[in-house]
Amino acid sequence: MRLLFIGDVVGRSGRTIVNAHLPYLREKWRLDFVVVNAENAAGGFGVTEPICQELIDSGADAVTLGNHAFDQREALIYIERQARLIRPANYPPGTPGRGANLIEAKDGRKVLVVNMMGRTFMDPLDDPFARIDQELAACPLGAGCDAAIIDFHAEATSEKQAFGHYVDGRASLVVGTHTHTPSADWRVLAGGTAFMTDAGMSGDYDSVIGMDKDEPLRRFTRRIPSSRFEPALGPATLCGVAVETSEDGLAKKVAAVRIGGVLAPAEPDFW
Repeated sequence: MRLLFIGDVVGRSGRTIVNAHLPYLREKWRLDFVVVNAENAAGGFGVTEPICQELIDSGADAVTLGNHAFDQREALIYIERQARLIRPANYPPGTPGRGANLIEAKDGRKVLVVNMMGRTFMDPLDDPFARIDQELAACPLGAGCDAAIIDFHAEATSEKQAFGHYVDGRASLVVGTHTHTPSADWRVLAGGTAFMTDAGMSGDYDSVIGMDKDEPLRRFTRRIPSSRFEPALGPATLCGVAVETSEDGLAKKVAAVRIGGVLAPAEPDFW
């Protein structure tokens, strides 16, 4: 299968570049399945129902979240009826929505999408390592699904890399989100799982992790907040990772994706 994961969409500029390019990329690369992290899509904090649907209409098969999953209060309601919207699976029992779902691709093959959140320097949620065992046992790669994509939303690079090695051989792709800076370590791990510590954000990189520079600079230099964070509105870079899998669902090839904006461009050379 040909898989594309798009990193954290931040604000209007991030939405604009994803919605503009995704339909073309699906056709150009003949993509089978696309996952988009949208936890910063609505003004930098959470996602609304119209924004989620707009991403799905543009070509996302699934939309993942993170620590801002419920910043938009309406998410508590619509996440129950939107089966393609996935919040971290290790939220406490009873949290609205779902942390994993088996979604059918356009050609009928089935893809398990799991969203998980780290605990180092993050909210103290349930153990993501124990929880991923449950999710992968319930829907094993090659038997329950044709591909498995895990969005590991975490702060610490060490936790992301440990998680990747922990599930190596049991998933098609483990990709980190949350830190908004694309890492240069995309690779296929020894067991056949594609991995990248962080996919980077889809947003304006002339910023501080997607936010207009002025307020973060004031807080770092004066230690006094003067206004709320607002997403930067300049030209965005679409960032993510592309994967091609074998018949067994494990990865054969992986490449970084960077399109537009100020970062050096990168596209897979195997399609």
